[in-house]
Amino acid sequence: MYELIKDAVHDDDAAIEISKMDKDVTSVVDAISELSLEETMKLGMQFKRFPLGCDLTEVVVGTCASDLELMDLLGNCRLADMIGAPIHICAYAFSDIAEKFGMRGVEVMKKVHEIVDVPLDLDHFGENGAMRLPKNISGCGGECYNKGPAFTECPRGRIHERLIDKELAEKDDKEEWVKLSSSVAVNVTCEQTGDGHAAPLREAEDIANLAKKYGRGLESIMFVGDGYDEVITGFEKSIEIGADVIVVEGGPFNRCENTTEAYAKTIAAARILSPGKVVATNGAYEHEVRAGLRSGLNMVITGFPKNHHGYMCGFEPGTARRGKFGLPRVIQIINEEFPNRGLPVQRPDLLSLATAVKIAGPEYVYPRKIGAYHVGDAHWATLVNSRMYQNIELKHTLNEIVALADGNTIALHGGRFISWVIANELDRYVDEIIISDVDDWVLKNTVENLQNALDATIIAEKDDNVAANGADFSIASSTMIPVKESILKKVPNALTIV
Repeated sequence: MYELIKDAVHDDDAAIEISKMDKDVTSVVDAISELSLEETMKLGMQFKRFPLGCDLTEVVVGTCASDLELMDLLGNCRLADMIGAPIHICAYAFSDIAEKFGMRGVEVMKKVHEIVDVPLDLDHFGENGAMRLPKNISGCGGECYNKGPAFTECPRGRIHERLIDKELAEKDDKEEWVKLSSSVAVNVTCEQTGDGHAAPLREAEDIANLAKKYGRGLESIMFVGDGYDEVITGFEKSIEIGADVIVVEGGPFNRCENTTEAYAKTIAAARILSPGKVVATNGAYEHEVRAGLRSGLNMVITGFPKNHHGYMCGFEPGTARRGKFGLPRVIQIINEEFPNRGLPVQRPDLLSLATAVKIAGPEYVYPRKIGAYHVGDAHWATLVNSRMYQNIELKHTLNEIVALADGNTIALHGGRFISWVIANELDRYVDEIIISDVDDWVLKNTVENLQNALDATIIAEKDDNVAANGADFSIASSTMIPVKESILKKVPNALTIV
């Protein structure tokens, strides 16, 4: 595995081979441990490319804290919705706010669900439903992150306390919370020697089963820890419980001598091992966030003031404390690392992605495959359970697109996942499908994958005009408006799907 992974740093074919094979966690971690930091970063970014993994870079934002007014919580959620950031739901805080207003926690969840359409990511949720925590935890000032850099139990000496009576009083609402969510996060750090930090594994397994029951995405939170044994355990437990997304926590939970290198290597390993191809962080010092982004990290969970995620990403020891507004800082860090890219993902991008998912339909998207690859990644499955997806009105359904395609040779202008789905549906009706894309990597992998999966002859053509001239009918197979407009300038008669 080491030689293959070392080759994959620079060799596309080796990366493709790794992406298609069954992978042993220990072998992957061992191999990456032998790489230099520069090689690690190149490897991680290699596996962030289409179609090896999710190539988005985005923020997910915690909008809540136990001592917020309901109006402030709802306003925070509206603001996150306006910019297109998925909302990270801290269930204990929703329930604490609800208690102040004579409500049940799930009623606050419903209020948020009614006013936003971005995906809702449920966390701090256990065997009784919403976790309830004493004020010394729910109002924690973030001493572990502020003191840093290595976690040796909470600086206050406390353990993971729970107000079980309050949890049990609202246990009947447990499944309703999950049904209102797009994804659910569980924590496996208890298996990595973090039993003072997280609930026991049985609770993670219970909620994982509930998420799968309702078709919700599953995120597994693990930490860097000692950088080796604990990393291996974190990945193994995450995969065992069926996680789609791997969430890596650094900060004081990174006890390695070289924290930057250890964090980067864990992110790079997650890029290869994450079943749903999405790698996130819920806690990482600024130097870790920057190294993680360069190593393929594509989701940073941050937060509004008072929300604990507000200080957990992007700040260094001595500055990370409760009250910080992490969202703008993380956005700035992302833009410094990837200048002139228009990142992170914003609302128009999310709408384009949700439209592609709706055209494809739940029966096509991750975890399902066409050929050797999933159609999309964990985002695609998560978006199915968002109000954004539900509210989209399609210009043409998939069946209508196929019915409108007239001829025996069809050109698909745009080679990403939605073209795979359209090609798969066209396969029984046509002899030739021409794929056109300006990106050589996208074109090569799409054509190879479809040729192996379909009966029709799949033809690669970089030039849209040449593709259109060689076809009986052209389809602009992109849901991104700028891409569609660019195609129409060259192929004005192409059928548009948005």
